[in-house]
Amino acid sequence: MTTPSKTLRNLNRRRFLQSSAAVTAGLAAPAIVSRQALASSGEINIMMWSDYLPPSFVEAFEGSTGIKINFTGIGSNEEIINKLKATGGEGFDIVSPTVNRNLLWAELGLLQPFDMSKIAIEKVNPAMALGDAHWNFDGKGSHWVPHIWGTEGVAWRTDLFTPAGEFPSYYDIWDDANAGKTMGRGHSMLLGLGLGLERIGELEPGSMWAAYTTPEKMTEVWTKVVDHAIAKKGNIKLIWNDADTQKNGLLNEGVIVGQTWDGPPIALKTAGEPVMYRAPVEGAMAWVDGMALPTGAKNIEQVYAFIDACYNPEWAGTAIQTHGYNSPVLGADAFGGEIYAQNFADAYPGEALANLNAWPAEGPWYSEMRTEFTNKFLSA
Repeated sequence: MTTPSKTLRNLNRRRFLQSSAAVTAGLAAPAIVSRQALASSGEINIMMWSDYLPPSFVEAFEGSTGIKINFTGIGSNEEIINKLKATGGEGFDIVSPTVNRNLLWAELGLLQPFDMSKIAIEKVNPAMALGDAHWNFDGKGSHWVPHIWGTEGVAWRTDLFTPAGEFPSYYDIWDDANAGKTMGRGHSMLLGLGLGLERIGELEPGSMWAAYTTPEKMTEVWTKVVDHAIAKKGNIKLIWNDADTQKNGLLNEGVIVGQTWDGPPIALKTAGEPVMYRAPVEGAMAWVDGMALPTGAKNIEQVYAFIDACYNPEWAGTAIQTHGYNSPVLGADAFGGEIYAQNFADAYPGEALANLNAWPAEGPWYSEMRTEFTNKFLSA
């Protein structure tokens, strides 16, 4: 069975642009949401990553459909799981898990399959339409469709920090030369540290990915990584947990270099701030966040209207100008504008896209052990 990580490694800019051009050429006029969506009304309760629904999209959707969006912003996959576990799958109509969390959700029983006849899945890049392959729980159909993709890499203040070469490194966050001026997110900065240690020869190449295979291997590898992280913890200025914290760190908290998502620093760069985001020399960590249907969803017609709107190339393209991530919708980048195109080129120069590291699927044991290791580092 092909894993999400292997599938995502096939993602590249050339394939995306070729697919986008083909779809854009077939559009006689800007795509608008379907008649079904236009005929809808009511409300929809969405739990989604905090910066994924910019005002331009919300206003267009609500104005065209009459559907009011009730939005709950989150900053981690664990928040989504914990909130739904607490309510038994009630309270939300759409949630936004990351594609590699499929093994966790398969065991929870908190999602229901989509009626794929109501979703124009052909509008998205096939490399990211991974629901049938990896989210078809018990053969009942796809429980996930793609929404936004991006990476985690390195951002820095261009007026205060200069990478050693064309590409920064995850290890820049831990380097004594930047002590007290760096930031990262608990669990993923440990993964980044491990990749950095591989590059400088302090871990065997491939160790961090091998840690996904067995609890024993994870214990061996992560013990070394966390010991190193604890020894260097004094170099870290800020631990972030959402998009706003990343932005504030770069603008107001004295952070000169950090391991971040692509969206927040690119949004700052677009706004004219002295900030750059780029895939590091070890390879950016790639992810695809999707949309899923909780078992207790009430506003089903509105759910399909919302997905229909998300797959509108013009609306998706306008949104990426604001949130700084990328859309899997074919043709969306044609509406992203010149600034988006330049930001993309700055973030992934040369062979950066070919070197993406897609996060492997995580079994429950891996997630639990990672939390234990992360807490050990954070509490040290």
